[in-house]
Amino acid sequence: MTQRAYLGIDSGTQSTKAILVDDAGNVLGRGQVQYGLIEGLGIGHKEQHPDTWVEALCTATADALRAAKLPGSAVEALGVSGQQHGFVPLDGAGEPIRPAKLWCDTSTAPEAADLIEAAGGRDAAIRETGNAAPAGFTASKILWLKRHEPKNFARLHRILLPHDFLNYWLTGEQAMEHGDASGTGLLDVRTRQWCEPAMQRIDDGLLAKFPPLIHSGGIVGRLRAQAATALGLRPGIAVSAGGGDNMMGAIGTGNVIPGVATVSLGTSGTVYAYSQEPIVDEANGEIAAFCDSTGHWLPLLCTMNVTAATQLVKSTFNLNNFKLNRSAESVGPGAGGLMLLPYFEGERTPDVPDGTGVWLGYSKATHTVEHFARAAMEGPSLGLAYGFNRMREMGIAPKEVRLTGGGSRSPIWRQILADAFDTPVVCTTEAEGAALGAAIQARWAVERERDAGASIADLCAIHVKLDETTRAVPDAGRVEAYRELLGIHNDLSAALRPVFARHRRFVSTR
Repeated sequence: MTQRAYLGIDSGTQSTKAILVDDAGNVLGRGQVQYGLIEGLGIGHKEQHPDTWVEALCTATADALRAAKLPGSAVEALGVSGQQHGFVPLDGAGEPIRPAKLWCDTSTAPEAADLIEAAGGRDAAIRETGNAAPAGFTASKILWLKRHEPKNFARLHRILLPHDFLNYWLTGEQAMEHGDASGTGLLDVRTRQWCEPAMQRIDDGLLAKFPPLIHSGGIVGRLRAQAATALGLRPGIAVSAGGGDNMMGAIGTGNVIPGVATVSLGTSGTVYAYSQEPIVDEANGEIAAFCDSTGHWLPLLCTMNVTAATQLVKSTFNLNNFKLNRSAESVGPGAGGLMLLPYFEGERTPDVPDGTGVWLGYSKATHTVEHFARAAMEGPSLGLAYGFNRMREMGIAPKEVRLTGGGSRSPIWRQILADAFDTPVVCTTEAEGAALGAAIQARWAVERERDAGASIADLCAIHVKLDETTRAVPDAGRVEAYRELLGIHNDLSAALRPVFARHRRFVSTR
């Protein structure tokens, strides 16, 4: 009998990854395709063409099948994880009108501010949908199109998110599930229904441009013949609802029960945790009130700059990962007074779209590879620790943090996070949590077809395994040091926010 497999796809900002798993939770094969952003755009503009994602999806799938030495007929179902918040505008023929504006695009900050003001202020916006919808969210991108490209807006027939677009290419069906939809800033996360007043502030006809909402545990459609041929798979297999990369990362790290949090160390950084009830940050809106992709909720903090900091230091000092880690290990907490505010692409949390990178404490003594390496890990970690503590204040009490993303492979970075969070951290054996989560959700969708009571937690227990060799536990002395450093970090960020806004006009676009 041919081995049965499930395919998970993670379509991200820098690459698309594919993973094949079997019923026993074994990883059979994987593939990955790298790509970049569209070059030559103005400051703050971050865009990709959806065709790039489709091409990468096909290549990564072929590579995964080849690595697994499996025929495409072995794949029973597939699921797609995609970068959140992107805006894919389609015309009446179902074709992209223009490239997609991505989650990291900060050019729509004026539109985001105007939408919040029109709602009656941040607090009113949070009361309305559960989220204040900063520039990274999809809502402001739609208003940007209406203001800056009115001819394109006039052609706008359907609004999809990146993973929805791939689902559409795979199945011919246009739909959104609640998890990714909650990142538009237009969904009331408490009721899982569209907020029509928020939509009407953008355009009276906006609601009609959104596809139907479906349950996150459902099947969006069946693989159409043309897509099956391109992928080398059987036509008619199930394509699950999929979800945003953070929602899929939660599934792929087993973050589907209370007491677990996930931290992703990639291009962006996220901290998120499972909740059986909606968690709304009414105090300041910094914690995103998302739905998850299992039918529950996923309070989340996102920072835009994580591995960008270490990549900068690596390129500046010509370091590989081994040398970077060795350098960071040789300096204690606080990096001798060198602190990084890593707002290289602006920042989402805190909401500082005009932000830039700032090094505090630069001196002759700290002008070393070692100090810069340590500070490049500590800066993003302190930003994530701020969000972790905010979640604690809101009643989320994780006993363990599960790490995913490229930065999680660094032992010293894991220890910094354990100390900054004052919580044990550990990696899963599968580093690509979002791709694995998509595969698990695909299996869950087909099992729910047969048994509506099929449990996603039971499937995670099979597929998600912890790598105990990576576990880091907090040290009391370092915990205290990072508590003080976090206070300095937060004060520095708050003090510089008005300065960033004044400084913006002098920032080079090259």
